[in-house]
Amino acid sequence: MPAEAPAWSVQPGAQGPSLVLSGSWTVRGGGMTPFGADALGNEQGHGHALRVDAAGLKDWDSALISFLWGAKQAAAHAGLDFDGTALPAPAQRLLALLPPNPAQSAHPERHHPNILERTGEATLVGLEETGILSEMALQSTRGALLALRGRGFMRPKDLLSDIWNAGPSALLIVGVVNFLLGAILAFVGLIELRRFAAEIYVTNLVGIACAREISAIMTAIIMAGRTGGAYAARISTMLGNEELDALQVFGIPISSYILLPSVVSLSLMMPLLYLYGTLIGIIGGFVVAMTMMDVSPIGYWISTFDGVELKEFVFGFIKSFFFASFIALAACRVGLKAGRSAADVGIAATRAVVIGIVGIIAMDAVFAVLANALGI
Repeated sequence: MPAEAPAWSVQPGAQGPSLVLSGSWTVRGGGMTPFGADALGNEQGHGHALRVDAAGLKDWDSALISFLWGAKQAAAHAGLDFDGTALPAPAQRLLALLPPNPAQSAHPERHHPNILERTGEATLVGLEETGILSEMALQSTRGALLALRGRGFMRPKDLLSDIWNAGPSALLIVGVVNFLLGAILAFVGLIELRRFAAEIYVTNLVGIACAREISAIMTAIIMAGRTGGAYAARISTMLGNEELDALQVFGIPISSYILLPSVVSLSLMMPLLYLYGTLIGIIGGFVVAMTMMDVSPIGYWISTFDGVELKEFVFGFIKSFFFASFIALAACRVGLKAGRSAADVGIAATRAVVIGIVGIIAMDAVFAVLANALGI
């Protein structure tokens, strides 16, 4: 038979109101009825009590306790005591476990750090990240030395795969960008140098700019966006899939098994890509110069070889190696500290690209100061 619907009413009396309950007070039977805040009406006064009449109560569960707790709070607000002696003993014990009033939500104190606190915190975070990157670089160097002696955890298959992705797969984009940059340099340089009848010096402009700065920086920026972001996304995905946790459980060092192939492959391929990009950039300048200058192709190349010294290529080659090491280490670090959700993968890739590009520009400025101090 269907359960009797829960019902309640407040009956006035000489010693205070009575809360009359009847029916089945269960969650399934619709017993989650709130006790109205104005149900007691004008019943006010001290010494009176709100008595519960449970003679008509049938089945009950936590729905009854929730209702009675609301009635008890309303009675306290009206200055009435709550008399639940007529309730079943289990209901009385459960009701006694509840606090007299709902817990107030905690409002955390807002702390607004001043400029010194923010500066100090940013400095400490920067020093910590610098230390972690330095430790990763040392671990990678140690792992590379062990791998050369055949005692490392780096798999040749992983190294060859990363070399292919960081080197031959990037030839097209590196070539196109450097070709266009060389052509732009030659076009702008010819327009300006023509005013001084010094068009032939465009060979020096294109050659030195590409060998010393442009090719190294642009190749590094391309690899930061292409390869650095891929490293961060791959490692953060492995972190989310708990693959890195599995490697740690089996005692396999992540620095040698995951990070080392990425760092070594990019450090090997970036200087070679720099040389390739420099050559393509000079060719781009050559193509533009042949359409705007009255000079033979042989004369252009002879002027280029005479104007660009070998030290310019050596300087750019060294910068490319440091750029590559920084990009790989920063991308791996960003991937390792990423979260474990799908959204964190995209955030890690974006952060790795931004850090890589900003770091490249900052490192190039440091190299420029060092070159000026050493007279290079």
